Amino acid sequence: MGNYRFIISGGGTGGHIYPAISIADELKRRYPNAEFLFVGAKDRMEMEKVPQAGYKIEGLWITGIQRKLTLKNLMFPIKLISSLIKASKIVTRFKPHAVVGTGGFASGPLLKVASSRGIPCVIQEQNSFAGITNKLLKDKVSKICVAYDGMEQFFPKDKIVKTGNPVRADLISLSEDKKESLDFFGLNQEKATLLVLGGSLGSKRINSLIAENLDFFKSLKIQLIWQCGKGYIETYKHLNSETVKVHAFLNDMAKAYASADFIISRSGAGAVSELCLVGKPTIFIPSPVVAEDHQTKNALALVEEDAAIMIREEDLDEKFKIDFQEILDSTARKEELSKNISALALPNATKDICDEIEKLLN
Repeated sequence: MGNYRFIISGGGTGGHIYPAISIADELKRRYPNAEFLFVGAKDRMEMEKVPQAGYKIEGLWITGIQRKLTLKNLMFPIKLISSLIKASKIVTRFKPHAVVGTGGFASGPLLKVASSRGIPCVIQEQNSFAGITNKLLKDKVSKICVAYDGMEQFFPKDKIVKTGNPVRADLISLSEDKKESLDFFGLNQEKATLLVLGGSLGSKRINSLIAENLDFFKSLKIQLIWQCGKGYIETYKHLNSETVKVHAFLNDMAKAYASADFIISRSGAGAVSELCLVGKPTIFIPSPVVAEDHQTKNALALVEEDAAIMIREEDLDEKFKIDFQEILDSTARKEELSKNISALALPNATKDICDEIEKLLN
């Protein structure tokens, strides 16, 4: 039977949305006649990104709880009740055979309703430290697909399957040619290349770090591919040069990764999973303003395996040049970091998650 109906819920950030779309794409490949419905939070980025990927989406009136007492928090119980009622109507009407949650505000009400009706539900937890929504749902769902070891501290052991995080299909083989990729960016094959990634919105602190250190990189004969984010391109585009290529956004990540000898990146779950596949020496600079400090915990999980360097934002002035120079100067250190980060890659994540969903259908 291929006429399955799937509801997939995840949103708020790209880290929840892109895995959800990857899972839908793989299920669609396996079941071309299946129907799909995404459920997100109104006014969040999934309401734009999911239709762009070719799927229908409905929005719930839901937001997270703020850390301080605000009017939004007083509205939370009303929004939650409203979302549970709407989620109930969606499930009644669509009659899904399975429901998948990849995190974000909307997945809570939806999976709560679906699981209470005995519909098989799967959670995909991207981070090394589980989110609040997923922790609340842990006893209700059938399976929990994770990307890190040691997740028994958050979830029932018998429900956990280590699959890894879905990544973009074009990165799995990473067959891009380095010379062609450097030509694409207009860079010199004789020089080492640093790729700087501040996340899709860009990072104010990483951008200021790079701008302050352009002379340092120049002295080391390092050239840069610098993704500064669309909010910062006007501030930094004047720094474009023969050796510094400033981009608001990188549309061809496979070429960017192929060009790089070293990488500086935030440590969101999706970025970490991609960089394990890429296998280049990486310095993670976690965002300090992410819920539950997920990014620091994700980076530390790699640091513990000697698979990456992590520098906290408050330590950058003191440590950045020393740590970067240390990687640059030692071929053995570069090789060790590359080998150890590559060993953590889980390239079959999307397939393995869909295998778990398939088992529940049967």
